[in-house]
Amino acid sequence: MTRTLTQHHQRPSRTAPAPVADAVGRARDWAEIQERMLVPLYEAVYERLEVRAGTRVLGLGCGTGLALLLATTRGARVTGVDSDTERLALARERLAAGTDRDGPAAPSGDAGTLLPEERMADAGAEPGRAPYDLITAFQPIGSAADDVKGLGPALRTAIPLAGRGTPVVLAGWGPPERCATDAVLRVAGRLTDRLRKGGWRPAHRDDLEDVAARAGLHPDGSGRVACPFGYADQDSAVRGLLSTGVFDGAIRATDRRQVEKEIGEALHPHLRRDGTVWMPNVFRYLIARTP
Repeated sequence: MTRTLTQHHQRPSRTAPAPVADAVGRARDWAEIQERMLVPLYEAVYERLEVRAGTRVLGLGCGTGLALLLATTRGARVTGVDSDTERLALARERLAAGTDRDGPAAPSGDAGTLLPEERMADAGAEPGRAPYDLITAFQPIGSAADDVKGLGPALRTAIPLAGRGTPVVLAGWGPPERCATDAVLRVAGRLTDRLRKGGWRPAHRDDLEDVAARAGLHPDGSGRVACPFGYADQDSAVRGLLSTGVFDGAIRATDRRQVEKEIGEALHPHLRRDGTVWMPNVFRYLIARTP
């Protein structure tokens, strides 16, 4: 079972104002703290769609590659694309290390292919390359302004790389009443609303279906998965949540210290006696098929 509580990491001094995003540091925080929170989602999807040896997986918004690494342990051949070059660099490290370790790995020690999003078409450019068997977009929809529209171009490029009827998996937040983190994310909404700058919005029930319809995909089932967010301490929780990018608009509207302070206050109801932070959440996924 994957551990959900994260290890404690030293944080630099806050004596100087911090920028909206230290690209390297935020990518590390995503890889070391936040990304693992979605492991139950990755595993549930792979189990349901029977990802196994020979399955060709294309991961959109692959981040630092944890979902791809889990697919390789099932024998899948993976390709990942992301717009964040720092996350892609960490994904390369992670996949290379994964193929060198003991235990299941991709066939022939293949560490997979990783590409910046603008080069996604290259993922199917090799002569004789078989179509993809599965396309995943695990980055949750429904927490940032325009994220529903933003996924459209990536899907339009990815769909021709797969065969007819190939499953495409979209993921999003579940109902707010079942997501303890929703109250923390609303901090971003409050701060951006003060200056009428977008950056966060509440998830809508039909977000995933809307994205699928716009991409010409046909829904073919869905599911819900418990993905609790657990952190070693409040500081790790703040760092992990900031690494998602959801609070970038709030930082631009105010400043990083203010955002960190208000996230910390919103986390108080979820602090446990031992100092850890625990927030139960439910995520939803939609399986849609290519035309």
